[in-house]
Amino acid sequence: MRLLVDTCTFLWLAAADSRLSRAAEAACRDPGNTVYLSALSAWEIAIKHRLGRLPLPESPVRYVSSRREWLELEPLPFDEASAAHEVLLPVLHADPFDRGLVSQAIVSGLTIVTPDEAISSYPAPVLW
Repeated sequence: MRLLVDTCTFLWLAAADSRLSRAAEAACRDPGNTVYLSALSAWEIAIKHRLGRLPLPESPVRYVSSRREWLELEPLPFDEASAAHEVLLPVLHADPFDRGLVSQAIVSGLTIVTPDEAISSYPAPVLW
């Protein structure tokens, strides 16, 4: 499978958080799957950290890259096609980062790994 972890899933994977479902953790750690972390998630983490809403043990730049590498996730740039696809989505979710991840998953043919139930209303495969 080709998976795209959302920001929450990435943070829970990186922290070995018990809120991460067993199915999601197993899929993300399965060496037969390719798991991606979007540049959108890195941006969201940086913004939330700067606003004081997401404490991290080190700068977001170091934290995201070191944890992504440790978890063996592939980086996924946010591209023009994914950005443009956002206008085709129904307005089911107000969070622009989540809408961007949905667009990216659809355009790139990825399954989103997320605990966010609202995302499952979009026309993209979801795993949790």
